[in-house]
Amino acid sequence: MPGTVAQIRDLFSPKTHLAGEITRLYETFRNQRQSFDAEQTELRNYIFATSTKSTTNADLPWRNSTHDPKLTQLRDNLHANYMAALIPNDDWVKWQGDSEEDDAKAEAIESYLKNKTRSGDFEETLSRLVYDYIDTGNAFAEVEWVEELKEMNGELIQGYVGPRLCRISMSDIYINPVAESFKRTPKITRQLLLVGELASLMEEQPGLKYIKEAFMEADKHRNNLRGSLTQDDWKKVEAYQMDGFGNISEYYQSPYVELLHLEGDIYDTENGVLLKDHVITVMDRQFVIRKEPMQTWLPKGTKEHVGWRLRPDNLYAQGPLHNLVGMQYRIDHLENIKADVFDLIAFPPLKIRGEVEAFEWAPFAEIHLDEGDQDVEMLTPDTAALNADMQIRILEDKMELYAGAPREAMGVRTPGEKTAFEVQTLNQASERIFFEKVLNFEKNFLEPLLNSMLEVAKRNMSAQEIIRIQDDDIGAEIFNSITKDDITGRGKIRPMGARHFATQRQLVQNITGIFNTPAGELIAPHVSGKALAKMIEDAFGVERFGLIRDNIAVVEQMETQRMLQQAQQMLGEEQMVDVEGVEEVPGAEEGPI
Repeated sequence: MPGTVAQIRDLFSPKTHLAGEITRLYETFRNQRQSFDAEQTELRNYIFATSTKSTTNADLPWRNSTHDPKLTQLRDNLHANYMAALIPNDDWVKWQGDSEEDDAKAEAIESYLKNKTRSGDFEETLSRLVYDYIDTGNAFAEVEWVEELKEMNGELIQGYVGPRLCRISMSDIYINPVAESFKRTPKITRQLLLVGELASLMEEQPGLKYIKEAFMEADKHRNNLRGSLTQDDWKKVEAYQMDGFGNISEYYQSPYVELLHLEGDIYDTENGVLLKDHVITVMDRQFVIRKEPMQTWLPKGTKEHVGWRLRPDNLYAQGPLHNLVGMQYRIDHLENIKADVFDLIAFPPLKIRGEVEAFEWAPFAEIHLDEGDQDVEMLTPDTAALNADMQIRILEDKMELYAGAPREAMGVRTPGEKTAFEVQTLNQASERIFFEKVLNFEKNFLEPLLNSMLEVAKRNMSAQEIIRIQDDDIGAEIFNSITKDDITGRGKIRPMGARHFATQRQLVQNITGIFNTPAGELIAPHVSGKALAKMIEDAFGVERFGLIRDNIAVVEQMETQRMLQQAQQMLGEEQMVDVEGVEEVPGAEEGPI
């Protein structure tokens, strides 16, 4: 009937002008990133390939399809060294207060964050973010408050309660790539949930009122559509496409619900109002189920972004492996050419002249030729391609350098005999790219996320918590209660892993180099031994062990000497008893025992 399609389209159209604006903005951001996503797909295929059949090398006409996983090795090398630099020890979080009163809360704040990062799957999430940093050149994350409760036999069992670091996949977040900064651009996060997951979230996080509304609206809308539309009606709206689904009918008949969360500033043209620092959630690209100011004390929300190699006027950064795909292509190309030449040498083609009787090509085979112009000749391929190993090795060395991987950390030593100081100097110079990239991740990404965790805890913490604290005086772990006031102060959390890692190496190298030269003897009378000991304690991060204390060696030597004298005195008394002998017992008879 005329108008039926229009009515059906109206049924699936956005119910408010704001929902339509956010949906169109999402589609615009997604289309702007298509070329980048295509590059990322090619890189991902090479990283996880088991043969060249799943890569762009599949177009080459080679019989062999060996894949040399150099990009994969670079990825694993960078990840292992980044994680080692970011969290080198347990004492990697420091609180710096703005006043003496705030600084006094350092122990409570640091202990609280260490406890939450240890029990809240922080390192596992951080590891996945480092992989994002390497694979895509971009890492996205946010902080949320979690209260895990489970009912068993009528009893509520409390699980993890506190702030939790949450990774955001790059395929789920979209931004304006030409914006001034990530904080200033509107951010749209796509979330695909099962209807059952919505019901579970209602119980786990009752504070999220929009989840309840989403569940009720999704259930009602899908029941209405299933009952009112026939199969022919669904065919009329096949042009409506949804990400991850063939058409709108497949989407609504699936158990999934799509949520688009916009954070930032957006102008509501329908009402003529600027919604500043708002979070708006659109379900099924039709219904606005949440529109409220961001519930955070931090400006522009808790979402953070970091890029590996920044592009000019583009927020989507490039990763360390992106521009090495061509070199990986070349390595696989050379590897398979070499393998094909080996095959030709082992099984060479035959040139047969004239009418030759049928024969089997095998060792000690006999080929019978009649008189005349008949011949069987083995064609010998050019063996120059067997020298491809040298070219492959050169390409792999270049890829190590271009990716900024710390080669010495892998045990790869540069040729030539060197002194210890020369080796340290060369290591420091060769790893500058590595340290710059890991410091960028720590300072511009990890640090604001840790401060967001503290802010979320201050805002949501209600009852006191029991936290494990290391007591340096007695050298043991004790449990202490921490309240909201204990972690509330003006200051900043700073992760000191990578910064401490780089500074420590440079400082120790410089001090060692100075005192191994004549200049060290000249300045020795003016160097404070106590200050030098404190510097070494800070450089190696061993404050919690109590190794450095004023004149502790003298005190311990006196204690040792005192115990030695006591032992000698006791030994002398025992020897005197042995010399005098044991008094005879009255009535004892002499004789053999």
